[in-house]
Amino acid sequence: MGILDNKVAIITGASSGIGRAAAELFAAEGAAVVLNARGVDALEAVAEVIKDKGGKVSLIVGDVGDPACHEALVEEAVSAFGGLDIALNNAGTVGAFRPLAELTPGEWQVTLNTNLTSAFLASRVQIPAMLRRGGGSIVFTSSFVGTSVGLPGIAAYGAAKAGLMGLVKGITADYGARGIRANALLPGGTDTGMAGDQAQKDWAAGLHAMKRIARPEEIAQAALFLAGPQSSFVTGSALYADGGNAAVK
Repeated sequence: MGILDNKVAIITGASSGIGRAAAELFAAEGAAVVLNARGVDALEAVAEVIKDKGGKVSLIVGDVGDPACHEALVEEAVSAFGGLDIALNNAGTVGAFRPLAELTPGEWQVTLNTNLTSAFLASRVQIPAMLRRGGGSIVFTSSFVGTSVGLPGIAAYGAAKAGLMGLVKGITADYGARGIRANALLPGGTDTGMAGDQAQKDWAAGLHAMKRIARPEEIAQAALFLAGPQSSFVTGSALYADGGNAAVK
């Protein structure tokens, strides 16, 4: 038996990196998963892996900046699997890489829309569905950037990721007594497509007390903790899965 047996989970940004690792892990632990990304081919590849292992999976291709995408994800969770218990709102983008004063308002808005506004759009439709099941767990993928450190050239990204903590606390205040848990997962540097070339990965490794970056599967295990019953009394919190990055600043 898996620790997520009989649960239904939405995972955004599920075609690669942390989202893909979480999708495969949650499915292996018994959850029926509704996966989202913009690229259909990569998303279908993840689904095939899950199906080959006997997992239950459904796909919704779309942009997390679009309210209709989140509505479709919840509708699919309910129609295909009977409801919604877990959401890992993971999709994000670093955005334009330049000092703050050189960003255009449009570039700022794109970064905030993908990383922060999308989290609002997701949770506003996920929460009612979870309430119909008596509660649920919402996990937002934040970052050590903007919470424990600032890094050059990605101020918009840091501001958006830091803003997720305000959202987590607000959801906790509004819905904690009704069985909704909301938490933020703060990965350190992780070996994904966003990590850059080997030189950038080596530089990022040096920021961490463990002197390496994470594998996506390691961050997925932290997401599983926040999503599952092991964290039943954890809400409104930030879980650093950052190899000691925040501890050594």
